Amino acid sequence: MKSTFKLFSLLVIISLFVTSCKSGKSGGSGKSSLTGWNFNDPSYGGYIKGEERNSKKAPPGMVHIEGGSFTMGLVQDDVMFDWNTTPKKMHVRSFYMDETEVTNAEYGLFMQYTKDIFPPEEPQFKNIYQSVLPDTLVWRKGLGNTNLLSESYLRHPSYAEYPVVGVSWLQANKYCKWRTNAVNLKILMDKGVIKNIFKEDSLSFKGKNNFDTDTYLTNPYALFDGDSTIYKKGIPLPRKKGEPKPSKDAFSGRQVTSSDGILAQKFRLPTEVEWEYAAKAIFENREYNNIRGRKKYAWTGKYTRDRDKRRRGDQLANFKQGKGDYSGIAGWSSDGSDIPNAAKSYPPNAFGLYDMSGNVAEWVEDVYRPIIDSEANDFNYFRGNVFTKKLIDQNGKVVIVGDELGEVEYDTLENGRIVPKDLPGSVKYIPITKEDTYMRRNYNLANNSSLGDGDQASSKDYELDKDQLDLASRMYNSPQKPEKELDSLGNAINNYKYDSKRRTTLVSDKSRVYKGGSWADREYWLDPAQRRYFPEYMATNFIGFRCATDKMGPMMLNKRKTATPKYKN
Repeated sequence: MKSTFKLFSLLVIISLFVTSCKSGKSGGSGKSSLTGWNFNDPSYGGYIKGEERNSKKAPPGMVHIEGGSFTMGLVQDDVMFDWNTTPKKMHVRSFYMDETEVTNAEYGLFMQYTKDIFPPEEPQFKNIYQSVLPDTLVWRKGLGNTNLLSESYLRHPSYAEYPVVGVSWLQANKYCKWRTNAVNLKILMDKGVIKNIFKEDSLSFKGKNNFDTDTYLTNPYALFDGDSTIYKKGIPLPRKKGEPKPSKDAFSGRQVTSSDGILAQKFRLPTEVEWEYAAKAIFENREYNNIRGRKKYAWTGKYTRDRDKRRRGDQLANFKQGKGDYSGIAGWSSDGSDIPNAAKSYPPNAFGLYDMSGNVAEWVEDVYRPIIDSEANDFNYFRGNVFTKKLIDQNGKVVIVGDELGEVEYDTLENGRIVPKDLPGSVKYIPITKEDTYMRRNYNLANNSSLGDGDQASSKDYELDKDQLDLASRMYNSPQKPEKELDSLGNAINNYKYDSKRRTTLVSDKSRVYKGGSWADREYWLDPAQRRYFPEYMATNFIGFRCATDKMGPMMLNKRKTATPKYKN
């Protein structure tokens, strides 16, 4: 009996081994159901079919936000009379979002890395490092004793887990791009595709010789000044019969592509509709397929104080209690902080997100306009799209910033700060042209920030040719003045011309939305529907940010299986 059992077990093991060999031969990704060809099989050309990897695993520090529909906008009186939060029905796709704001420690890692790659003591890199430094002087007040915070809040270890402030919208976007590169670099090093570059003494890890995700996907051998010795072992490829084994020191396999599903998606700032949807977490009030009641804050209820027995009376967020009251009375502090507090100091909302109401307000991606045009789009709404394409040189190659044709260019912002347009080692992008949008129905401009609200099509001059218009740049809603002229018969003719006087306004294509209340705001601003705006190049001591990224594949992590309907003939 025992010998029979052993024989049976041996047969099972052999069959499993043979099956695994067969699957390995065809690449393990099956065959095309429409052609019968094997994927990842050299006898069929080795054409790639990527495998879904970690589709249910959130990126580091992030939580899954399942998409759906909700009412965007105010659910209470508009006491400020801004009329910019009219309720709109919107739908949001699933995405991932940081559970907390980016802290001083996390942003400090970005600063240290930038300083190592672009040493400020070298003249060509001086402005790069300076461009990522937060404005610590935002803590100064003409009639306040807050200079110590200017010196200590960003770098002192006591504030390491506090949200970073003094960061402009432009700097927040630079952090998102760096985070994309940092996460993907670690993925490739963990997979053994790239050697641990921090341990390679022979590698010049400076300037354009750094890792960039776009550059790697465009041309892996354009990284690190073409030094191919950084690559260790790629995605395994089945060998053809008679093909010799590669040497141990040589790179084997192929490079990772976006089709493999290994690399992380781009990190970015959340859009306004994503941020508000995640903050409200209205599914908490769901009853079957209906939403019961409205949410005034990121938590359920009409009040800001905790009802839990252990913490009854404590504030659920960090905000200004009243005039001259930022935290309460000594010995009975009601919110625990008179400036920004450490991350995770207050309970999360139903999605698991911390400080969506209070602590610090947060930058979002959108350009500000008073009206959200849900008639134009009610699915993943976003204002601020600038469509670009890769710059191709005369030899048909993608231009890398820092090469001969891709010299580093700088901009001088309105506040005098000098910032690089692109970092050395990254792919050079340029706006699309008219030829790129020829006969397209979905878009016809590169910069869509003013689409339907500030562009020519939304003005009374929409029928005029561009040659008939004053091409000088004008501020948003620049006024027109009537000028009376007489025709040949002496009749008065009203001609409208743009006023030549210089005017300023905060509402422009450089005005960005920020959401949520802060430690310096009253309770009114804790409502996630509230929206304010600020120039993208400026910073304050009460605005921070957190990152988001897109979710690939199904919108739900665990989709409920439905029975297949049976139809009667």
